[in-house]
Amino acid sequence: MINRRFALIVLSAALFIGGCNPASQTVDADGTKLKGTAEEGVQKDVLLALEPDEMDWVGQQIFHNECAGEFRCLVHWNDGEAFPSLGIGHFIWYPKGVDEPFVESFPKLIQYMVQRQASVPEWLRKLEPFDAPWPDKASFEAVENSVRVAELREFLAGTQGMQADFIVRRAQASFVKIVESVSEDRKAQLNADLDALSATPGGIYALVDYVNFKGEGLAEAERYNGEGWGLTQVLLAMEPDPEVTTLQRFREAAARVLTKRAENADSPIERTRWLKGWLKRLETYKEPDGVASPAADTAH
Repeated sequence: MINRRFALIVLSAALFIGGCNPASQTVDADGTKLKGTAEEGVQKDVLLALEPDEMDWVGQQIFHNECAGEFRCLVHWNDGEAFPSLGIGHFIWYPKGVDEPFVESFPKLIQYMVQRQASVPEWLRKLEPFDAPWPDKASFEAVENSVRVAELREFLAGTQGMQADFIVRRAQASFVKIVESVSEDRKAQLNADLDALSATPGGIYALVDYVNFKGEGLAEAERYNGEGWGLTQVLLAMEPDPEVTTLQRFREAAARVLTKRAENADSPIERTRWLKGWLKRLETYKEPDGVASPAADTAH
């Protein structure tokens, strides 16, 4: 089945990128116990579908997309947003009183890191409630060069593997939920497309990056005019075309979904500024140089 197959692929990716002990991997990105771990006595074969340098490429692509590989960008506040974005995945962290339609991810990342016994900065551990300590962008910029922010950047720079692990696990956890959420007549095609995408490094990168980038598409709050923009919506928007690869169909569907989001948005910044960057990001959804993709060419 596709979900088992992809889970094995991305688990291999997580173990490579994170550089961690397989025996310790008993929690997912939300902090719940993973099924099929060695602790439960269930033996799982690890499908080494990608070479280590390909896995390294996936992690580097995500970091480049979100931060252009820049250290300072690991703790950042984007123009036009009511919250800071942190880490290689630009995880969202809401200040007190901010209620946006986007799924907040930084608190879950820190929870996962604490469970993995990472050396989380003490001041971060003691935050109660766990809200971003800067109420707005101006407040953040006033202390951006402070010791605390510098410590947070250093911490995030030193835990990139663990963050990549979190990103991969979040994507992995979403596939079963996405397939279960669609009507019966769409399940077979979604499974087929996920199967083809999971067969190559470019497809795996596209799936993992898009979930980190725009979410699973399952949260009812993440809607403009009743329309979502997450991975679920992209998979449903993929149109059959035997002349192109599954990865190209995914890329084209994502462009349509994100364009529709920008058109539905109340804020003009999504149309005048953000959409161009989103579409440019989608152009990176291709196979790394020198990698053939026979499965993607044949599975439609």
